[in-house]
Amino acid sequence: MPSESRAGNRRQAEADPPPRWRPSGEDASSPLLPPGLLEEDTAPAVSVIIPVMNERRTIAAVLAQAKRVHPRTELIVVSNGTKDGSDRIAARMGAKVLRCARALGHDVGRSVGARAARGEALLFLDGDIVLSAAKLRPFVQAVLSGEADVALNDYSGPTDRSRVHPVVLAKHALNSMAGRSDLRGTSLTAVPHAMSRAAAERIGVEALAVPPLAQVKALAAGLAVRRIVHVDVGRRNRSRLKRERTNPLHRLITGDHLEAAAWLAEAQAKALESGSETREGSGLS
Repeated sequence: MPSESRAGNRRQAEADPPPRWRPSGEDASSPLLPPGLLEEDTAPAVSVIIPVMNERRTIAAVLAQAKRVHPRTELIVVSNGTKDGSDRIAARMGAKVLRCARALGHDVGRSVGARAARGEALLFLDGDIVLSAAKLRPFVQAVLSGEADVALNDYSGPTDRSRVHPVVLAKHALNSMAGRSDLRGTSLTAVPHAMSRAAAERIGVEALAVPPLAQVKALAAGLAVRRIVHVDVGRRNRSRLKRERTNPLHRLITGDHLEAAAWLAEAQAKALESGSETREGSGLS
C-alpha cells in the first residue's frame, strides 16, 4: 500500500494536472456507465475493484478467488504506482487495469475503480489480502438481493484489551455519532465490503477515497447499511502489519474519521435548522 498520505496527494492534485490514465478498457475518468448501454446478457453483475501497489506475490491469488464470486464478474485493478509487475499479472488474468505512474494515496484507487465499474454490485478488496470466493459471496449476494445497499465486513477490530487502538475507537465513535451504534466498529475502511451502483452514485464516487466519509454519507442518505458476515482481516497480512509499524497509517485514518465527523455534524445541524419534515428518511438523527 502507498506510504504517502492522502492529504499530501490531495494538495498535490490541486497544484498539478490530473494524472494521465492508461486504462485497458473504458476511460477511467468517466462517470459510472449506465447499465442500459450494455446488453443484459453480457453486462457484468459484479465489479470487483482492487487497488494494487507492488503486490506481485498475492495479486494472482486475489484475482483467482475474486473472479469466482459470480458468473458475470468483471475485475478492475487500479495500478497505484506499482513497479513490480503486479499490473501485468492482473492484465494476463483478464482484469481491466487502470494504470497511474505515481502513487494515488491510500484508498483513492477505490474511487478511480468505481468510476470504471459496470456491475450492479461493487465489491472492494485489497491486493495483498487473499480471501476465498466463499467468504466474498455473502457481500455480493446481500447487495444483489436488496438486503443491503452497503454491505460491511462485520469486523470491529480488537476491543478486548486495556488500551484500544485509536482507529478502533474512532470507528465506534463515528457510528455512534451517526445514530448507528449497532454497527459497532464496522467500517468501509475494512475489506471486504460491497455496495450497489445506486449507492455509489448516491454517495458520490469521489467520497469513496475517504471511507469514513462515504459511510456517513450513506447513513445520512438513509441507505441500508448492514453488517453481513465476519471476516477477520486483522492478522491476515504480516508484511503489512510490519510495514505499518514503521510507517503507521493510523494518523491518516483517524484524520479521515475526523473529516467524516465534521461533515456529519454539519449535516445534522442543517437538518435541525430545516425542521423535522426534512429529516424524515434522511438517516440523520
